[in-house]
Amino acid sequence: MTKDLATSSQITNYRRLWWTLICTLAITFGILGYFGQEIYREAPPIPAKVVSETGQVLMTKESILDGQTAWQSVGGMQLGSIWGHGAYQAPDWTADWLHRELITWLDLAAQAGFNKPYEQLSGEQQNTLQYQLTQAYRNNSYNSDSDTLILSERRIEAIKLTADYYNRLFGGAKELQTTRRSYAMKEVTLPDDERRARLTEFFFWTSWAAATERTPDGATYTNNWPHEPLINNQPTAENIVWSVISVVLLIAGIGGLVWGWSFLQKQDEEEPEAPAKDPLTSFSLTPSQKALGKYLFIVVALFTLQVFLGGFVAHYTVEGQGFYGIQTSEWLPYSLVRTWHIQAALFWIATGFLAAGLFLAPIINGGKDPKYQKLGVNILFYALLVVVAGSFIGNYLAIAQIMPAELSFWFGHQGYEYVDLGRVWQIGKFVGVVLWLGLMLRGVVPALRQPGDKNLLALLTLSVIAIGLFYGAGFFYGERTHISIMEYWRWWIVHLWVEGFFEVFATVALAFIFCNMGLVSKRVATAASLASASLFMLGGVPGTFHHLYFSGTTTPVMAVGATFSALEVVPLIVLGYEAWEHWRLKDRAPWMENVKWPLLFFVAVAFWNMLGAGVLGFLINPPISLYYIQGLNTTATHAHGALFGVYGFLALGFTLLVLRYIRPQMVFDEKLMKTGFQWLNAGLVLMLFTSLLPIGIIQFVASASEGLWYARSESFMQTDLLRTLRWIRTIGDVVFIIGALAVSWQVVKGLFFTPSQETQPDVQAGHSVLTTASETRS
Repeated sequence: MTKDLATSSQITNYRRLWWTLICTLAITFGILGYFGQEIYREAPPIPAKVVSETGQVLMTKESILDGQTAWQSVGGMQLGSIWGHGAYQAPDWTADWLHRELITWLDLAAQAGFNKPYEQLSGEQQNTLQYQLTQAYRNNSYNSDSDTLILSERRIEAIKLTADYYNRLFGGAKELQTTRRSYAMKEVTLPDDERRARLTEFFFWTSWAAATERTPDGATYTNNWPHEPLINNQPTAENIVWSVISVVLLIAGIGGLVWGWSFLQKQDEEEPEAPAKDPLTSFSLTPSQKALGKYLFIVVALFTLQVFLGGFVAHYTVEGQGFYGIQTSEWLPYSLVRTWHIQAALFWIATGFLAAGLFLAPIINGGKDPKYQKLGVNILFYALLVVVAGSFIGNYLAIAQIMPAELSFWFGHQGYEYVDLGRVWQIGKFVGVVLWLGLMLRGVVPALRQPGDKNLLALLTLSVIAIGLFYGAGFFYGERTHISIMEYWRWWIVHLWVEGFFEVFATVALAFIFCNMGLVSKRVATAASLASASLFMLGGVPGTFHHLYFSGTTTPVMAVGATFSALEVVPLIVLGYEAWEHWRLKDRAPWMENVKWPLLFFVAVAFWNMLGAGVLGFLINPPISLYYIQGLNTTATHAHGALFGVYGFLALGFTLLVLRYIRPQMVFDEKLMKTGFQWLNAGLVLMLFTSLLPIGIIQFVASASEGLWYARSESFMQTDLLRTLRWIRTIGDVVFIIGALAVSWQVVKGLFFTPSQETQPDVQAGHSVLTTASETRS
């Protein structure tokens, strides 16, 4: 009778948690979709024609979009940034163009009115011209009825002079060679004269949207971003209000979570007695599991490549066009190396996750492979190799301007950070992820049909399906899609797919593993996973909009992004306790010593989730903060702390865990692993807190006082202090590289220098020992 009551209470609790998750997803995706429609409706217009006051056509929508494709082909967001999104070495082209055009307009006006350069005018005369400048630029001269933008003669002249500078900069003019070196641009970045002309039109349009009021006496299309005192581009009242609200919500959310967590802890059941032997060693390895060794090798191979590319990229920030005196930029320019650095990271991290899933699939299926599972695993592996090689080669051919312009987006470089690979390779990656989904479901679906508590398995299944399908969001934009709309869908991948569904998958997969090891009860693992999924999705889904405050969106998008991105940080702040709980598991049974190092990597994940994703993430989340620091090294600080600190350590932890079980006779080399773990963490800390963050804070002051254009300018970034701080990063990079090599060598040693155990005790027919053991304890 008591057992029946306990079971009934457990089912009721699960039902409540499931409904909480379902309602959370329904509401948050409703918000994401509704305001996504707003972006389609309210994106800054790309005029059908840009004309002079006399009606002369200066540019068209098609020519502006031609400029967008030209920008994409040279690396796009990997060479400077647009609207704050992209690389940090070259300028933000929007802010830089706008300031140059404004200064040129003032000089033209000063010569016309006073026969003097602007700098030689009195303060009163300068103030008069600045007032005229503000009126000329902030007033919207776009006619929606005729879909035409009308420009004054003086502004047209300012545009022509500004365009000439960019034409020379991207065309290899000798007098700008020093500037290109400072910006880490290769000589003759864009060789085609016609495409360079179109490129300047695209840069002009992005700056026009940043300077022009959406409605009279309102904010510009980019919510007054970037900070530009010359035309009163300053934070809006809504920016300040929603920033304050986001801080209040963060504090309230943390307080509520800690309060609720403390209360719920009292209801936790006692921990189950750990089994005498590791359940994961009590069954025979299946053929598909044995085939996972090559996945693990690719993980560390790409990891090693990515780490060295990162050092290469970092050195370009001080030498510009060379590597310790060797002129490398003509073959391996900054934009290409940075593209490969980011893409390699995404590939090896994703491969680590895929390998973990494929290792679990036969276990879930009762310790046996579905038919042709090994074949599917092998096909997926070689498809992955084709996509990696094809995308890297395409990136090179596009940025070298060898690939025909009409093929660049499809086979070369899309130009968008984190989604740089050509569209054909993106499709190939999606097909691979769907194939992985199919391989996973072949093992999961039969298990779901078996009797018993399958709530945790159902949640794991849903996270797998979400990972498989949501990568397809990247196909909702094309080569000539409006950049505001593209940004909306791009962040579905970068934020929602990676930071949302991968986060849920990682949480549930770890809970599933620990549960089946007999270290935590199924009830606790299931309840914690469902609750965590709801918390991640509550802030994570609408929190996508915090990347879009200044991407041509309206104030409501800022309000939603600020509100929910604050809640997104809440569960991350308390992950320090989760780290302790993970580490404490090592004392539950003597055999846990065999998986000490994977467990330590999971501890690092919890720590960096709190620091890299949580603390450093919230640094750039509030609108008022991001207004001044979007596109500065503060963003890079968060990106490194979150991407490697969380997903990198997690993928390496999965890799080491799978390695431990597919090579059961292997013993981790304590010296190697201690070096790898400690030096990776120390290197990341040094990288962030001795270089990236100090540079970002110094840039923050410059951006707030002078404007974003100045914080990213050649004159500021090449000061002795900032150059020294960039050199100091070498220390952290070297420490990190040593740690990476130690971990990679451990995996290689385990794979190729450890005898594989071909025979082990069989599982009970038709049942996974894992599932049987965990269900008995729960």
